[in-house]
Amino acid sequence: MPVTQRLVVNRRGSTVWEVECDRGRYAVKLGYAIEATADWPAQPWTALAPAREGAVLHRLGFDDFAYGEWERGTWNFQPWHEGPDLYQLWEPCRGQGSPLEPHTGVALGCIEALAELHAKGWAHGDVQPAHFIIGPERTYLIDLALARGGPVPEEYDFPFRGCLVHYEAPEIARSVLATGEAEPTREADIYALGASLLISATGWRAVEYPDDAPRPVQREAVASGRRRPVRAAGELGALIDAMLGHAPEDRPTINEVAKALS
Repeated sequence: MPVTQRLVVNRRGSTVWEVECDRGRYAVKLGYAIEATADWPAQPWTALAPAREGAVLHRLGFDDFAYGEWERGTWNFQPWHEGPDLYQLWEPCRGQGSPLEPHTGVALGCIEALAELHAKGWAHGDVQPAHFIIGPERTYLIDLALARGGPVPEEYDFPFRGCLVHYEAPEIARSVLATGEAEPTREADIYALGASLLISATGWRAVEYPDDAPRPVQREAVASGRRRPVRAAGELGALIDAMLGHAPEDRPTINEVAKALS
């Protein structure tokens, strides 16, 4: 029985609460299908995402979580991680004329969190600033519903159809444009981490396109490689520039990224 509960997210296909009970604090997620509208396609996969994430957590060897089904979709609960996300933490650095620079130790914490996942043979598929929680002792990489690297129950699985375009690698954007689907890779995660560090540090997306552009137009810009110059200062800027390489083989591995920064 919850002692306290707080609504954190309530968006299309997903609702998340922070819940405290006698066994600790948890994130509780509910997924449900998105019905088609005049300006939004149907997305039945959102109903399966919490259970798929639960299955991924199981494959990765985590404990203290559970997942299952409810009348409109699936659910999971998992430990709550306290702390700001990457974009929130670096907000003071983005102010005009701010003397503050992004701390490389924070960037290294994000790199190490992704490296843990890659070391287990998995790709995250949805790397973005909001999915790095900067805790007092370590950084956590959350939201694993789109991760690929091992089998999950067929009844909860669904194709990968891309993520937030701001963080999509060019090869992911090209595949989604051509077929409607793509395959998450660790190389694409590196690009997404570089784009996440860039936008969190500077407020600028890696690729320029109108803010209100439809997703296909955004993806065409990403796929074409029309990338902005990286304006983050110092060694972090040079590293981000390498991570945003257009071709997957041109990007450093996560271990090379960690070594360069540490």
